[in-house]
Amino acid sequence: MREQDRPRTELYPPIEPHASGMLRLDGLHAMYWEESGNPDGVPILYLHGGPGGGTSPRARRFFDPQHYRIVLFDQRGAGRSTPVGETRDNTTPLLIDDIEALREHLGIDQWLVFGGSWGSTLALAYGEAHADRCLGFVLRGIFLCTDEEVEWFLNGIGRFFPEAWREFMAHVPKEARGDIARWFSEALNNADPIVHMPLARAWSRYEASCSSLLPNPSLVAHLEEDRVALGIARLESHYFVNRIFLAPGQLLREIGKIRHLPCVIIQGRYDMICPISTADGLARAWPEAQYVIVEDAGHSAWEPGIMAALVMACEKMKTVAAQVE
Repeated sequence: MREQDRPRTELYPPIEPHASGMLRLDGLHAMYWEESGNPDGVPILYLHGGPGGGTSPRARRFFDPQHYRIVLFDQRGAGRSTPVGETRDNTTPLLIDDIEALREHLGIDQWLVFGGSWGSTLALAYGEAHADRCLGFVLRGIFLCTDEEVEWFLNGIGRFFPEAWREFMAHVPKEARGDIARWFSEALNNADPIVHMPLARAWSRYEASCSSLLPNPSLVAHLEEDRVALGIARLESHYFVNRIFLAPGQLLREIGKIRHLPCVIIQGRYDMICPISTADGLARAWPEAQYVIVEDAGHSAWEPGIMAALVMACEKMKTVAAQVE
């Protein structure tokens, strides 16, 4: 194979947005959004993880800026959206409405949808609600927020990361360990930062410590930053307690609404945050999708093998999505 014919696997160089703004969603929430890349290119929407994780400039680099019109935004309560960590009026149906409001605000008819972890959850929920607005999907680290997945996150990970789990659980009173997510959700919404910030950092440190195949101190440090930690901890526990505000099994049950669209599913073999069994279930429910298992990776999008697979998927979508009417 000639070098110029080899599929690209490296991130694209850093770029800056050419447009950005704050979109007022209601009387409480305002949403940060930005565009980069080619203003006349194929629109692609980046859905960040968490919920509550927010976007980063590095996320722009998965996409060819000559080909794609790259749209990033911070979901309600996350990143640069305001107010950070706000759980009021924060549900999956409202997030779906926000995506549609942004699409209309930007004058986009259809777009590709790219999402990892919670972003994959939201991508499926949005696609099933608005299949006619989607050209295809790139999904990574699949999460469907079943009771089994939430239980795994709160307790099961301790089988593989016992040190991180013990540190996490040290914050939870023994009498509250029958409903850890609810205890955290209530404590994290205490108005006093002296109460909620140590818990937010503990939640985010636990997640970051278990997200990569090998230790990644920079990831841990980033997720422990006050604004990031508060958004992640408050919103993840809020969505866990409320079972993401969707009916049990809804995302797989309604997959037929989007099976006609192209999709690449990318999953780290040793993903401890979102175990591979969930991605396997999605791939079996969506046999037309391309299913890529990265054998030497955990959960994080910044694992080398995961990054390469995501870039390759977006390169593939240049031609595949063009066939969608």
